[in-house]
Amino acid sequence: MSRWEPNTRERLERAALELFAERGYDDTAVAEIAERAGLTKRTFFRHFTDKREVLFSGQDILSRLFADSIAGAPESATPLQAITAALEASGVAFPPERFELARQRRDVVAANASLRERELFKRAALTEVMAQALRARGVPDPSASVAAELGALAFGMSYLRWADSSGDEKFADIARETLEELRAAAAALK
Repeated sequence: MSRWEPNTRERLERAALELFAERGYDDTAVAEIAERAGLTKRTFFRHFTDKREVLFSGQDILSRLFADSIAGAPESATPLQAITAALEASGVAFPPERFELARQRRDVVAANASLRERELFKRAALTEVMAQALRARGVPDPSASVAAELGALAFGMSYLRWADSSGDEKFADIARETLEELRAAAAALK
């Protein structure tokens, strides 16, 4: 095995997703992922705490993007405009070259109950990040909580729409459209 090659983290992620698709998440071991990537098990654990984190390691990046974008929105921005800024900013985490990985990830998570549960925890954490960022801007509850919930719902729906698309449309565009659809649907609930 090679001592060092570039893109170690991505190689591990690709190897894990291939094996999860071939064998299933539960029937894939960390050692097999490392071997498929041409690396050692020790190298795997330098990049991920466990095999589940291969699928969820981007949460810290998304949390930062959401919080920073909401904080950086113009003072005059409404709560939903600040959420829109956050969703648009999250597009950097979903460039075209990650499209196939997103599809594979979506399928692996959908096929495993414990991973779907982890996805719900991730969504709750991202919702709270957005709500806290809105509160820090002076948005009172329940407005901050409702806007954050809409943002999290729009993010989740956008991810699935992007993964189901041809990959030609930008994630940020899908997210903006989805949030607008949800805003309109909520307004129609009168």
